[in-house]
Amino acid sequence: MLAYALYIDPPLGRAGTTERQVRERSEPSLIAKRAMINVSRAVEKGESQGFMKILVDASDKRILGASILGIGGDEVIHCILDLMYARAPYTVLRRAMHIHPTVSELLPTMMGELKPLAPSLSDDDLGARPNSRDAP
Repeated sequence: MLAYALYIDPPLGRAGTTERQVRERSEPSLIAKRAMINVSRAVEKGESQGFMKILVDASDKRILGASILGIGGDEVIHCILDLMYARAPYTVLRRAMHIHPTVSELLPTMMGELKPLAPSLSDDDLGARPNSRDAP
């Protein structure tokens, strides 16, 4: 399993597969996203740039990957990694209670907001794009 952190501003924590990889596998998957502007700890510290994204396999409920770009992203990703290493379903995290105010406190909320991830569209699916001058 690939996991890493980039110590940039804001920091990035990544684990598992990317959204593009999950879309390409063409199996039912779920996604949850949250902008850091909607994370009270980030707002409180005045560092609300970034986002959190979690990808889940819809059938076995395991976390496939996550990206956390924002304050604490390099630390918060470990909450996700622990579940991935344990091969535990996302529902374990959904039922968790995290301390307020922290960035990780929004992870259980995100698990309750998972939505189906649309499969990727190929160039063939998109078709030819008309020239704007040709449009009616």
